[in-house]
Amino acid sequence: MNKNIALLSPNENAYSETFIQAHKKYFDANVYYYYGINFNQLEGHGSINLPVIKRFIWKVISYFRRNKIPLWEINLAWSFKKNKIDKVYAEYGMTGVKILSVCKKMKIPLIVNFHGYDLSINTILEENKIAYKKLFIYSEYIVAVSRTMEKKLVELGAPVDKIVYSPCAPNNDFFHFKPSYSENSFISVGRFVNKKAPYYNILAFQKVLEKFPIAKLYFCGDGSLYNTCVNIVNYFKMNENVFFLGSVSAKELKDIYERATGFLQHSITALDGDMEGTPVAVLEASAAGLPVISTKHAGIQDVVLHEVTGFLVDEHDVDKMAKYMIQLLEDKELAMNMGGNGKKNIWVNYSMEKHISTLNKLLYN
Repeated sequence: MNKNIALLSPNENAYSETFIQAHKKYFDANVYYYYGINFNQLEGHGSINLPVIKRFIWKVISYFRRNKIPLWEINLAWSFKKNKIDKVYAEYGMTGVKILSVCKKMKIPLIVNFHGYDLSINTILEENKIAYKKLFIYSEYIVAVSRTMEKKLVELGAPVDKIVYSPCAPNNDFFHFKPSYSENSFISVGRFVNKKAPYYNILAFQKVLEKFPIAKLYFCGDGSLYNTCVNIVNYFKMNENVFFLGSVSAKELKDIYERATGFLQHSITALDGDMEGTPVAVLEASAAGLPVISTKHAGIQDVVLHEVTGFLVDEHDVDKMAKYMIQLLEDKELAMNMGGNGKKNIWVNYSMEKHISTLNKLLYN
């Protein structure tokens, strides 16, 4: 019999959180998806609210209590009980911290999935120093999406036998892409944020244009650094070579992937400590058969094999990145071989089937 799993996330359908959508879709369970600041929304059912009589009783009890239990916790506990929740799966460490009290009171097992910023941003780590320790003690399993995160969890006191390594996986559709490497172009997909440093892709591409003046660079995504990147392109007069496409359809994305020579992602550790987990966009690019040029950063170095499925450079090394971009444009056979190696590597080691199988075992243990 399928278990009833409460899947919790702060966001309903953030476009960058495809991994949560995959968990909702592929968990071998009856999934109840709670989202919002206080997880007060249940997908398909709207807001969670106690029946009027129960809410009145809560107000009366709260009036006489010193340690008042927040209404959102009461609502959630009531909903968990109503839906006979067997286990809670928390997306992000802070979600786990916030839901911990409810799980403990109801004696519901908890799995927490860390994804990146929740284990790297300095202020988050400082604010949750004690809370994370309590979370580690109660949690049944702690999922890490990169080897770097595994080490960080151990440093913070997480029991080794509770830690499970399982990077998020690409959508299977990417394995059906058939790149031709016919266009002297590169693609970068992701948010325009500090840890992804999209401006470094532009600076490297500027050097590429000196040798390949009609080459192209496509950006898909949006974010706080979008305007900065557009300004850099304008300043260097690369408007006819660099294209900011925003959010694109699946067909448009497929068309670009199948023409491009390679995929770029120059991830770095931001000044506030923010780091990647293992970027799904990198996994998708390899699954699609594109060689990846990226950095020796977090989980990227787990899934991109240097000089086998792509190239890895040190963070901030624009010159080396440009060198590898030029190398791929000069040797399309190399691009094809690396792309093929990448597709095999992701299929064997990082497929959706493998990822979900790992998590389903945790749900039923």
